Amino acid sequence: MRQIIAMGGGGFSMEPDNPLLDQFVLDQTAVARPKVCFLPHASDDTLRYIHNFFQAFTRLECRPSSLSLFSPHTSDIRGFLLEQDAICVGGGNTKSMLALWREWSLDAILREAWGQGVVLAGISAGANCWFQACSTDSFGNGRLRPLNALGLLKGGYCPHYDGEAQRRPTLQAMVGARELPDAWACDDGAALHFIEGEMREAVSSRPKAQAYRVTLADSGSVTEIPLSTRYLGA
Repeated sequence: MRQIIAMGGGGFSMEPDNPLLDQFVLDQTAVARPKVCFLPHASDDTLRYIHNFFQAFTRLECRPSSLSLFSPHTSDIRGFLLEQDAICVGGGNTKSMLALWREWSLDAILREAWGQGVVLAGISAGANCWFQACSTDSFGNGRLRPLNALGLLKGGYCPHYDGEAQRRPTLQAMVGARELPDAWACDDGAALHFIEGEMREAVSSRPKAQAYRVTLADSGSVTEIPLSTRYLGA
């Protein structure tokens, strides 16, 4: 079963005392103590990010690991990743991460892992990467621009929908101008769970966090549809 969990924000990096989204990822593996690997490749502070990952996931029932592409602990990266039950991707610069992945053929390896049932998950850049395209500030100066991504999931994506003031109007403008296809958006603390390429459920680690569908009508108008979002702490 091919699964992807795309978080708008939250998880261990934004909510270190709130494991609800992290546990949700582990639960989807249906393994008692799943192997979960963290990919920090979008960040320019990987040591801190890896430390925070291990601090959070060693408190959960799992077997955590991480993969550096600057000093890999194995020459068999493909074999290592295909042995995982879940792969979690951190936030940061989506454009730089995708370029690094393509150089190391991780784009193809992650697609293969997804096809073999490894749960793929991530926050912000780590969610952007799975879609056809995304809204990202990867180009500098804080400006949001569209970016083509891996295309495992159809449509566009925008994280931090309620956490950064320009996210909502910029996404709607991009969809309206056809710079992005019809898109999904997640507040900080919200996530979308895709199974076999179809969105099955929106969940959240915060009571008011929500996910959305942003679409362009034939008339040229843009519609934002709030999605039913299940609070994991209920």
